[in-house]
Amino acid sequence: MVIKRDKKSFSDEFEIMKREKREEYQLRRLKETIKRAYENAKAIKEIFDKEGIKPEDIKGFEDLERIPLIRKTDMIELQKKYPPYGGLLTIPEEKVQRVFITPGPLYLPHQIEDISWFGKSFFAAGFKEDDIVINTSTYHSSPAGILFHEGIRAVGATVIPTGVGNTDTQIGIMLNLKVTGYAGMPSFLMTIIKRAEELGYDFKRAFSLKKAWFTGEMLPPSMRKIFEEEYGIDTYQCYAVTELGGCLAYECKEKKGMHFMDDYVIEIVDPETKRRVKEGEIGEFVATSIHNPTWGLIRFGTGDMTSYITEPCGCGRTSFRITGIIGRSEDAVKVRGMFVVKKQAETFFSSFSEIERFQLCVGRKGERDELILRIELKDESIEREGLKRKIGEGFPLVCRVRIDSFEFVPKDTIKEGKTIVDERKWE
Repeated sequence: MVIKRDKKSFSDEFEIMKREKREEYQLRRLKETIKRAYENAKAIKEIFDKEGIKPEDIKGFEDLERIPLIRKTDMIELQKKYPPYGGLLTIPEEKVQRVFITPGPLYLPHQIEDISWFGKSFFAAGFKEDDIVINTSTYHSSPAGILFHEGIRAVGATVIPTGVGNTDTQIGIMLNLKVTGYAGMPSFLMTIIKRAEELGYDFKRAFSLKKAWFTGEMLPPSMRKIFEEEYGIDTYQCYAVTELGGCLAYECKEKKGMHFMDDYVIEIVDPETKRRVKEGEIGEFVATSIHNPTWGLIRFGTGDMTSYITEPCGCGRTSFRITGIIGRSEDAVKVRGMFVVKKQAETFFSSFSEIERFQLCVGRKGERDELILRIELKDESIEREGLKRKIGEGFPLVCRVRIDSFEFVPKDTIKEGKTIVDERKWE
């Protein structure tokens, strides 16, 4: 099956390539990536030398299992040891063209001028030249805004860089410009729809929105059903990872899993053994970028749990697919599109002498993630409102997400080691 494009502004050769040909290409690029990282990124050389590995030892994909995973928590420590890029940069610092910043903080150099390959995910979602798309992802510090922007442009569509928030303004823009496409988080689109209805609009009749491309948080089946059946919006998901600078998997018209992006070597591994799991088994999503010649991040463990399938897809694409993100490892939890990292949170709360123990609980309130902080005080006489105010002001500066509510609980209520608890149910 040939996948035809309305605007050929990015390559489609790998999407329908025979699997053995794709593997040959990816293995060649993987070897080049590992050699370059070992020779230029001091953190990678240090890791390889400690494990007794040389680049030439990686002869096949299975040999990747010899390399330890690098997680977000490791990157935070590496950037303290080798500032500012953690010993993962493979070019001289003065050659870096732009820098993105994520919670940690992590400084992520970005060098790829042609990022139109991101457009594969928008094309698969049916975005095309006559679409007008609002991009509600942040353009400030995060790579999301500019990456999605260029992906939308790659399929020839018009992009409106609205960014996050300003719901009423977004509604006016969508009406005035007859916006047909949306890019961003599903919860924010639902917020827009509900606000429009509060203002008296019949959303399905008054607005031109026909398709939506989601990333940053999970799309529950119940929410997808509302979008598609009640509002006539065709919805698609993309799995993107900030530290790797792009979309790693994306849905097609079949909506039977998300296709692996060919620009990464993707592994689904047992989080404990770091070895690949079999088809259908649950494991952690691990990826190595083979398209970015400036970033030596090898075997990045995302902390997201999934499984994969190999059966051919009716759309004609030949890549493997993940079945969806079904949970998180204990290292970090994504809340409203932002990762809250266990070690990061522990460092922040360690400065509060009033607190005996704390626990962050992630739940769902309506169609929105809710972050609840549970606190055990060292002394019940401690003034609580002032403590809440200090935490409420400081926490977003570190973790880029606000705490929605506080619960003061009796001593010995919180179990040791349970720093972050994900209580969300995706139904």
